[in-house]
Amino acid sequence: MRTIVYIDGFNLYYRMLKSRPSMKWLNPLSLASEVLDASHRITRVNYYIARVSARAHDPGAPPRQATYLNALASVPEIAIHEGSFMTSEPWMPLTVPPQAKPDGYLWTLPAPAMVRVIKSEEKGSDVNLGAHLVRDAFTDAFDVGVVITNDSDLVEPIRIAVTEAGKRVGLLVPVKYPTQSLMNVASFYLRLRPGHLARAQFPDPVLAADGSSIAKPPSWA
Repeated sequence: MRTIVYIDGFNLYYRMLKSRPSMKWLNPLSLASEVLDASHRITRVNYYIARVSARAHDPGAPPRQATYLNALASVPEIAIHEGSFMTSEPWMPLTVPPQAKPDGYLWTLPAPAMVRVIKSEEKGSDVNLGAHLVRDAFTDAFDVGVVITNDSDLVEPIRIAVTEAGKRVGLLVPVKYPTQSLMNVASFYLRLRPGHLARAQFPDPVLAADGSSIAKPPSWA
């Protein structure tokens, strides 16, 4: 079966990879091949992500991500689709009483009802994934679509691909308990497990098409 895999990069990262640094050097094509059975002929892996910006607490995040995206680009079947981040400074209400880290912090002054915060939102990835899934379903680009996510925003694109385009669309879910609304519209679902990640790591270093080598970031060792 011709199979295209669509990966919600941030959903996979925050659900499975953030707490497992040694598994961040992940080859998504190998991951899909590890979980899906041999009846699937994976023709393309679409990876949806946005470039992170430097933050005071982790200024090394952008170069680490860039290194990883370079490793992804070394695999011909993987296509990277970049969204963007939008940063704003909205006013937000505080909880009552206000809660702050570290645990045990005492709020000694009267709390304002509203505070201004820095808010970063990733834009474009979900829309791009959903649009590409629906397009590919109606143009007969695949027999089976496989989506790696647990984001309920993708319920409608999956439903359209299944019920209106007549395609099978499965889920590889990065959580123990998948979102019910996604399960309701998907043709099947399989759970991603840490063992799948461990067996789907890039070599270190990765050899790029131009002959250069791409080394795994040391902090991911």
